[in-house]
Amino acid sequence: MSAGDRGRAVIRPYGDTTGDGRVQVSFTLPLPSGTEEERALAEGAAAQLAAKMGLDPAMVVHTKAMGPDYTFFIVYGTVRHLVDLAEVTVARREFPLMSAAEVNRRIRSALGRELVVVGACAGVDVKGHAGEKGLESYAEIRVVNLGAQVAVADLVARAVAEHADAVLVSQVVTQRDAHITAARQIAEAFSEDSGLTRRPLLVIGGPRFDPAMAGELGVDRVFGRGTTPREVASYLVHTLAPEPQDAAA
Repeated sequence: MSAGDRGRAVIRPYGDTTGDGRVQVSFTLPLPSGTEEERALAEGAAAQLAAKMGLDPAMVVHTKAMGPDYTFFIVYGTVRHLVDLAEVTVARREFPLMSAAEVNRRIRSALGRELVVVGACAGVDVKGHAGEKGLESYAEIRVVNLGAQVAVADLVARAVAEHADAVLVSQVVTQRDAHITAARQIAEAFSEDSGLTRRPLLVIGGPRFDPAMAGELGVDRVFGRGTTPREVASYLVHTLAPEPQDAAA
């Protein structure tokens, strides 16, 4: 299928046969399933929820108690909804992916010093991931890794003390949208109203983040699941150490 064809294609999910619309979803309900009667009620509730989600027919194919008061379900069913690929929005990387050697050369030529990164709640943004070495392995990047459970005030203070070019925060705790709340608190702490004379580049990452959320959260960049250190390093030098022609543009 060509790019033009993809732009016009309308598709349905695939389960057993092409275009049958079959999907599989999983969720947890606050219902016990220890006894036969409880299990029957819980599975009926799961089927009702799946039907309201648009699965018709819906079949509960897996049930597992999650402690005494919760039950996890997998439901298989058919949806009538279509996907129009012409309406799909994809976040595209606007900077070239660079090797470690290219990153180091760019920093030396554009900054003439180390690029300073302060990281907190260690994750894929600082440490190694997907077979790649972390940012600490880059000769021209000095990483100050504060570890996990760092208070926002301590993060700001250390970033100021280190004259950080960038602050990277990896947020993996997502219960009750804790990652969203934390990102907004960090953005506010580094805002113009905070009294800081120099604001570092703010980068947030984690498996439950949408890259399109950067503006909403008040940060410069959001990286989602599967991001590698190489991508983060490439973004940092693209933004903080551009080549002369990039800066002129």
